[in-house]
Amino acid sequence: MAAALAFGPAATVVPAYAAPPKGACRNAEPAHPVQTLLPWAQQLLMPQRAWPFSTGSGVTVAVIDSGVDADHPQLRRPGKVLPGHDFYLKGKLPGNYDCISHGTGVAGIIAADGRPGVGFEGIAPGARILPVRVSERETDNTGNTEEINPNILAKGIKYAVDARARVINLSLAGFRDERPVRQAIAYAVAHDVVVVAAVGNGQGSSGDGKLPSYPASYSGVIGVGAIDNAGARLTASQVGPYVDLVAPGGSVLAPTRVAGHAYQDGTSFAAPFVAGTAALVRAAWPKLTAAQVAQRLMATADPARGGTGSQEYGAGIVDPYRAVTEGMAVGAAKKLPAAHVPPPDEHALALAAWWQSRGSLARSTAVLAAGAMAVVVLLACLMTAGHRRRWAVGRSAIARTTKGEPTDLPPEFLFTRPERDA
Repeated sequence: MAAALAFGPAATVVPAYAAPPKGACRNAEPAHPVQTLLPWAQQLLMPQRAWPFSTGSGVTVAVIDSGVDADHPQLRRPGKVLPGHDFYLKGKLPGNYDCISHGTGVAGIIAADGRPGVGFEGIAPGARILPVRVSERETDNTGNTEEINPNILAKGIKYAVDARARVINLSLAGFRDERPVRQAIAYAVAHDVVVVAAVGNGQGSSGDGKLPSYPASYSGVIGVGAIDNAGARLTASQVGPYVDLVAPGGSVLAPTRVAGHAYQDGTSFAAPFVAGTAALVRAAWPKLTAAQVAQRLMATADPARGGTGSQEYGAGIVDPYRAVTEGMAVGAAKKLPAAHVPPPDEHALALAAWWQSRGSLARSTAVLAAGAMAVVVLLACLMTAGHRRRWAVGRSAIARTTKGEPTDLPPEFLFTRPERDA
């Protein structure tokens, strides 16, 4: 790579300072076109809401991956991408170059700077990226997934810890519990590092949670699953108790080596959304331990389809704004002062009692008046009726019954049956 392209309508050529060493890339991926629209993942998470409070400044995030192309226009700000180290190739090589764009995409989702006319930005643009190169290709010559040497991966994790990374992103997953990796993860957790790992893309996963996932399953690691733009879990996103959070991972936009962007799928590209959010929290809340940061990320997650604690969606969808801004008690609650109860107002109490007694008297008077009125009306009706009959005793008419018919009618007859014609 001799040059990198700049963004903007009038693109200019700028010199590359992190070109791959000669012969390092066997089949390097070319540059991609620049995408200008605001990606759906950034629309969903809206990390810019958190930036008035934290941009991740002062926090180093280690991207243990295929390397990071420090020449990408959104990553080339001085100090943005550190030299890092290449553990894949022998020799004292840096890790700030990339042959396949995987690590560059991950780093960009975490910390890419904004550019005029480009919608894509990273979650924590103020953070630094420490590139640790442990792989070169996603597939081997036969098309199968190229496995990462566990010893190399373990060395990369320990290097990141010793280089004072406060967050480690591992966009990789496997089905085996490798002792060197387990020990390296324990080393990172013991040194108060937030470790974020993809839960893996288990093709054909039935959602029964039977597929293992490492390093997401290790204690102290935040396992991240992937959702699409409808909020549904990607079919390939593995299911299990190791899923702590979910983030966008279907058709998400990410930077590519040299320049431009490409749409990517998988939990590899969901994990950096969580790692970037962890960087925001570590900058805003520097006294929180790694375990408290993880707790905060899960406590402030937005609801997902599976509900809280689902093995598909974990605690929910990561929310950068809530993770940074919502208050969280980190110590014992302060004792409240004793409540001051003022003495009663005797005058007000006497006045209220007077009005209550007057109200009761008024109600009683109204009831008596209504009763008297009813008696007067009843007497008036009786006097009128008696005068019309000249005060003779009245008698009620007896209903005639047709000869031969029973007098007790069935229930459906509500009134006396009419007489038959003669």
